[in-house]
Order: sequence, then structure tokens, then C-alpha cells
Amino acid sequence: MGGYKVFSFDKIQSTQDYAYDMIANGTARDHCVVTALAQSAGRGRYRRKWVSHHGNLYASFIFDSPERDPRLSYAVAVAIAETLITFGIHPTIKWPNDILISGKKISGVLIEYAGRFVIVGIGINVHTNPTVAEYETTRTDKYTRADVAEIFSALTKNLDKWMNAKFDSVRDVWMKLAIGINAPVKYRGEIVELIGINDSGALVVRRGSEYLWIHGDEIMV
Repeated sequence: MGGYKVFSFDKIQSTQDYAYDMIANGTARDHCVVTALAQSAGRGRYRRKWVSHHGNLYASFIFDSPERDPRLSYAVAVAIAETLITFGIHPTIKWPNDILISGKKISGVLIEYAGRFVIVGIGINVHTNPTVAEYETTRTDKYTRADVAEIFSALTKNLDKWMNAKFDSVRDVWMKLAIGINAPVKYRGEIVELIGINDSGALVVRRGSEYLWIHGDEIMV
């Protein structure tokens, strides 16, 4: 699997938590990945529940990462998007790394650092999609016959490609696929214009004639 060591389960509580445990007990290595077809306690950002029905792709990738890099989330988003494009699906990206099809969420990302590693958690709806009050969802089998294994294989290759690419290339693709560019967004309670991202991965917005560089979840797209 392209240099990855895969720990595969039919169902576990959380691939992300399993990856954390591997790091804690010293068994984690660069390019380990924990996968499951279902999770009983999947979680997203801010420990929100990630509905994890059987038949989708749930994977937590462990990579060496001596330093935190805010540009990583963009590379991961582009890798997922290119994976879907491979199978004839046309995604968009909602900042920073939610993947949408026709405005409906099909994939989410959770990036967490632990010691000298980073855990990149990725969920892709393949055969089922949850009903979520906050937004609409969809799944890949509405658009392609590719199964979980095929999508996972393509994803591993694209992660290696884009995580090792020059950030200029990552940014160019991300900007082409991102929704809301040059549109109004809410930043700390006021409306600003979303311009893009800079070389360090900061979000660039314009407030009147003033340009602001934002790190973190401070805007609403």
C-alpha cells in the first residue's frame, strides 16, 4: 500500500483514538494508518460526534511531524478532492478542508498533533451518508462505482503527492476548488471579504482597505 502500514478493522470506537494509543504506547511509526468500516465513537473537530455508519471510509494516518504546519490542512483537502476527481466526481472545498459535492458534505478532516507525530483523520461517505441537522450530506456511490478499497488506495497516493508538493501548487488547486473566494464571510461578528490564503497558510480577508491574516477557526463561510 505505497509504503503504508495498515491496521484495518471492521468496527472500532475511533480510528483517531486508536492512532493516539499507538503513539502513546510507542508502536506508532511514520506512514501508519488505522482504518475501519464503522466507528462506535467517531469524532470530528471540537470532539463533535462523527456519525460513522458501516460501509464508509474512516482512516487516521500517522505521519512524522516535528513541527506544526498550518499548510497541512490545505494539502489534505486537495488530496481528498483529487481522489474524488479520479473517479469522475467534481468536488468543492469549504474552508479549511470540508469536501462538498453540489453543496453537500461528503468528507471531513480532523488533524491533531501528538508528540512528534500528526494524526490526519479522514472520513469519506461511500455507501451511506448521515442525516445531520446543520448541513446536507451525500456519498460517493451516487456518482461512482468505486468501492472503499479503491478510494482508499487512491487517497494514500494523493496524500503522499500533495503533502510533499510545493505549497504554491497546493494553494493554486485549493483556490480553484474553494467556495466563497471574493465573497463575504463573517469574522468576529463583522462581514469581511474572503481573498484566499497566503504562503504560510493563513487565511487572507479584506476589511475595507485593510487586509487581515487569520489563523484558526475565526471565520464562518
